[in-house]
Order: sequence, then C-alpha cells, then structure tokens
Amino acid sequence: MLKRAIFTALAAAAVSTSVLVVPAMLTPAAAQASPNVFIGTPPPAPVYEMVPAPRAGYVWAPGYYRWERGHHVWTAGHWMPERAGYRWVPDRWDHGPKGWYHVAGRWDRNRNGVPDRYERRADSRAMGDRDHDGVPNAYDSHPGNPHRR
Repeated sequence: MLKRAIFTALAAAAVSTSVLVVPAMLTPAAAQASPNVFIGTPPPAPVYEMVPAPRAGYVWAPGYYRWERGHHVWTAGHWMPERAGYRWVPDRWDHGPKGWYHVAGRWDRNRNGVPDRYERRADSRAMGDRDHDGVPNAYDSHPGNPHRR
C-alpha cells in the first residue's frame, strides 16, 4: 500500500513538472533571450508614450516591440529601481546579415555603451582590442573594424 502511494506521488510530480517546465522553455521570452532568433520583418515605428514625472530612486525604461507568435507586440514602458553608478540602455532592434534581432535592455556601468561583460573579461584576461572599440578581439565579430560593434 505504501509503495503504491509513493509511486503515485512520484508519477504526479513528474507529470506536473513537465507540464510547468516545457511551456516555460517555449515562451516568446525564452526565444527572445536567444541571440539566434532572426526575423525578416523590421519592427514598426515606436509607440509614443507620455513619460510620467521623474520618481526619486527610479529610472524610466521606455517601451519596445517584442516578437511574439509571428508578429511584433508592443511592451509599454515602466519604472525600474535605479542602480547607483549605472545607466539604463533601452531595448532595441538591430539589423544583421541574417535579419532583424532584438537586443535586450541592460545596465551600463561606465556609460561607454560597451556591455560590461566584455570589459570584465578584457580586464581579467588582458585580451587585445585591435580596433579600440571596447570589445576584446575574442568577442568582436569584426576585430579590425573600429566603426562596427
């Protein structure tokens, strides 16, 4: 009797886990986090949003389009708690050789526009930066072109 109860509980846990985990992996947010999602359609013009009055201790993150179920969907802007010494770089869409791709918003520590993960790696490994664009050669898709990031 006890074996049957344990087996039933384990089976229920396995089924409920797969029901919760699999949809989370297939959501648009999971697809957007991947740098390999390219689309051929450029995003529409941004929606004009009235920016509320400044709030102490908060930063305004402007709205942006996200890619969901085959079309662009507007995400409204919102207030975020500020991080001392950082500035918010908003979400944007860039065009590459394979099409359009979403670049997620992020915090920038020293206001130079280069993602901090590259700077930390460059500082710790003393990597070269041939074109002086702030991205180490190992992570730069065009290490000899200073006009391209």
